[in-house]
This record gives sequence, structure tokens and C-alpha cells, in this order.
Amino acid sequence: MTAVITEADIDEIALGAAVLGTGGGGDPHVGALVAKRMIRVHGPVPRITVDQLSDDDFVVPIGGIGAPSVSVERIIAESELLAALDAIERGTGRRPTAIMPIEVGGGNSMIPIAAAAVAGLPVVDGDAMGRAFPEAQMVTFHLAGYGPGTTVLVDHHGNEVISRPVDGGWSERLARAVTVEMGGGATMIDYAYGGSVARECVIPDTLTLAQRIGAILRGRDACGRELRDDERIDALCDDLGAFRLFDGKVRDLQRAVDGGFTRGTAELDGVGADRGSTFRLDFQNEMLLARRDGEVAAVTPDLIAVLDLATGMPITTDAVRYGARVAVIAIPCNEKWRTPAGLHTAGPAHFGYDVEWTPVEELAHQRKGAR
Repeated sequence: MTAVITEADIDEIALGAAVLGTGGGGDPHVGALVAKRMIRVHGPVPRITVDQLSDDDFVVPIGGIGAPSVSVERIIAESELLAALDAIERGTGRRPTAIMPIEVGGGNSMIPIAAAAVAGLPVVDGDAMGRAFPEAQMVTFHLAGYGPGTTVLVDHHGNEVISRPVDGGWSERLARAVTVEMGGGATMIDYAYGGSVARECVIPDTLTLAQRIGAILRGRDACGRELRDDERIDALCDDLGAFRLFDGKVRDLQRAVDGGFTRGTAELDGVGADRGSTFRLDFQNEMLLARRDGEVAAVTPDLIAVLDLATGMPITTDAVRYGARVAVIAIPCNEKWRTPAGLHTAGPAHFGYDVEWTPVEELAHQRKGAR
């Protein structure tokens, strides 16, 4: 029997995806509202595993591209989802049979569910990042040597751009330029492939993982035990094999929309056991580099998430505020990103950071040994 995603599932999936989205991937609250609305109107969405895909399937990743700050102010409409799906069918000559998230970001985990509800199609329980990344080529399809194929961009004005970039790098350059002209945000389809390629490339079960994370943050662990607010962050770290890097208060924040991204830095002063230390976060849509007292604590492609210190709720890069009390955690990334191709595509050097990538678990061991 095929599982389904109902309105009741959405909040937990959105919360968990916001953690895995490392601050980017769109606003989870706005995305959840859209997904709930589409399910309410069109009905629950079948959720299928990667292994259930057949070679004859045509799997379409759909999501938002641009600055997360824009997606909060300009909410995606049903007409945009339908326009994008219609455009990919006309551009490829193939009718989609399944929808998938391109990334498991807060909003970008919701848009595929909404699109699946509108189209009456199943959504694949998996994505092409295992997190969120800011650039279009930062997907497992690219790591496996597949190009973006036919690419679709649509906006709320009714503009539609269908292109066939020669590779992932050109896909990012062209899509980013178009997105800026569309006002800093657009709906995008790329890396639409048959079932055999999806089975090869997709990181499985990430929507299920997101829902499990969301359940913990809403106060229930895997055994169904009720969690107090002050237990949730540590319970989450235990479940994910994550590391609690820092508890602090935001004392300085620099943030701007630039070139289709939300870019900036956040400076934290330690509280509690971390009093006397400082912490810095660098972000480009997603949190990419964390430094404690000037030393690297975690760096892309490992996941860096910012959580409300009191409630454990994830905080996106566009929602970080001066004076906020937060906890910063880090999660080891999927092994596909720890390959030479993965590090070349989404490691610190790609973003211009003059640091070497070291697994977050090794960095945590080094810090523990230095104390």
C-alpha cells in the first residue's frame, strides 16, 4: 500500500526540511501553507520510494530558485506550478509521472508536494542534495556526470524560459541571470530524468527523515516519548549523529540580497557553557562556514543549522535576527559530497573560503581533545 502525505504531515516535514536545509531552501512556514492549501483542494499526495520508480517513469524535480528573502514576500501560486509542469512536458515531449524535491530545503521540500497535489502525481521520497545548496549544479545528478537537460523557469508574471544548458555550471549562470530579471525568485525544473537515472542518483528517504526530525522538534522522540523544550536539541543531535557547536546570542548581522542570493554573516557571543567564546557564521542562502574563536568548527558540504535556543525551531538565513539566542549544530553530509567530485562542486574552495574541508566529526574530536 502506497503511503500518502496529508495536511497533518506537512508541518513536521517542513520543520525537519528546514533543519536539513541549513538555513536556505525557502521559508518552511510559507511553503507549508502552500502545500497544505494544495492538498486541501486536490487531495493527499502519494509518497513513493526511490526503489518504486520504474525505468519508464519520468521524474521531474521542481522548486524555487533565488533569494529566500524574496520567496517570503512573493508566494508561489498554483498557476506557476502548472505552467512549469506544462513547459517541461512541451520541452521534452514526455509527460511527468512523478515529482521530486531537487533539495530538501524548508520551502523546496514543500513546493514538490504542492505540485504533486496539483498534478495528481506521486512525490518521490528523496532529493538530489540531502540538504540545500545555493547553486543549481550542486546536485547528485551532476556528481554522477549527468547534465541539467531541458530546464524550465517561470514566474508570477507568466514569463516562461525553456533552455538546454550544456552543463551544470552553465545552467546555474543562465538560471541565476534569468531569476534576477524575474525579480529575484522563480520556479525551476531541471535534471528531469527517467526512473533508472533517478534510482542511481537520488538520495533516498529524505522526506521521511525530515518528518522524523520535525516530530522531535515538536516534542516527540522516535519511541514516542514526550520531550521537554530543553531536551529537543540534544535529542535531535543524538538521532542524527550531529554535533552541538555553540550556544550564543546574535550580536551583529550583515545581510543583503545580492546577485540572486541572500548573502551575509552573523556574529555570536557565547551564552551558558559557551560564555567567553565567539562564533561566526557565513552564508549564501545556506549556512556554509562556522568558526568558533576564529577556528573552523564546520564547513560546507557538511550541514550547519541554526536553531532557536529555547524551542529548537530552525531559523533560516533570512529570519536570523539581532539579539536572537540560538544553538548551532552541524550534521555530517551524505557520502556523495565527501568524494573529490562532491568537494570540488560544493566544498569551501568553490565559495572562495580559504580553508580546508575537514569532516565535522573530526573537527569536533579535535576540539574535544584540545579541552
